[in-house]
Amino acid sequence: MNRSLSLVFIGFVYLLAAALGGAVYAHWGGSPWLRLLVADVAATLFIWLCSLLVDNASVYDPYWSVQPIAILDLWVLGTGRFDTSSLLLCLVVNLWGLRLTYNWATTFRGILVQDWRYDAIRERTGAFYPLANLFGIQLMPTLVVYACVLPAVMFLSQGGRIGPVGALGLAVSMAGWTLEAVADARSHAFRRAAADRSRLIRSGLWRRSRHPNYLGEILMWWGVDIVFLSAFPSQWKLGFGALVNTALFLFISIPMAEKRLSTYKAGYEDYCAETPKLLPFQVGKKDRG
Repeated sequence: MNRSLSLVFIGFVYLLAAALGGAVYAHWGGSPWLRLLVADVAATLFIWLCSLLVDNASVYDPYWSVQPIAILDLWVLGTGRFDTSSLLLCLVVNLWGLRLTYNWATTFRGILVQDWRYDAIRERTGAFYPLANLFGIQLMPTLVVYACVLPAVMFLSQGGRIGPVGALGLAVSMAGWTLEAVADARSHAFRRAAADRSRLIRSGLWRRSRHPNYLGEILMWWGVDIVFLSAFPSQWKLGFGALVNTALFLFISIPMAEKRLSTYKAGYEDYCAETPKLLPFQVGKKDRG
């Protein structure tokens, strides 16, 4: 299947997943947030089955970015909350999701190509790979993003208003979005210009941080948390989503990426010794982790 047909296939799969999620939400009992969770998991299970059908876990990749857009936009439409605060929060999340989805679409090479991280998991898990695919590659990110977007859902449900602190939260999220957008554009240009795959980008954002995209992703959801907590500080426990998301990048995504980069990027160890891992500033010795 070529790239164009692969995109059509992915789009069809996601339309069916959305329809399934909507049906589950409409007919499941319980509180709205629980129904939303069950619908989210049901849609993920459908995506997982489709990934088994084509033997490619990368079918799940767009889910990370389209899930929050679908949840918040449908929530606003369903509740009729079109006030300025709700629309601003949805706008920020939509910008984030559209940028990430566009970045996925421009780098997507076809249904026959699987993300290198999933190949590594397949090698480690062997016959248990379908379960590792379900729980590690798909369900875990679904639950993490659900936890990240839940404060926004609760903000809309409870009629939150954005004040000065909430505006600061929006600014933090937009700073993360801008950081990721600039990093995407710069890295794509670098790859197009670099004939040698082993060359390492060390200029611009990468002069200050080894993982500016991950930093932007982390800032995005902490900003959403600030918006929510500025309106409902007593519900601070809902901020665990951004915390789990940060831990996911620090302890799983970044170590996996750095292990791989060290195998084929010339001078990567020296780069790690000279450049902070995440934050663009460092007190004392440089971060060698």
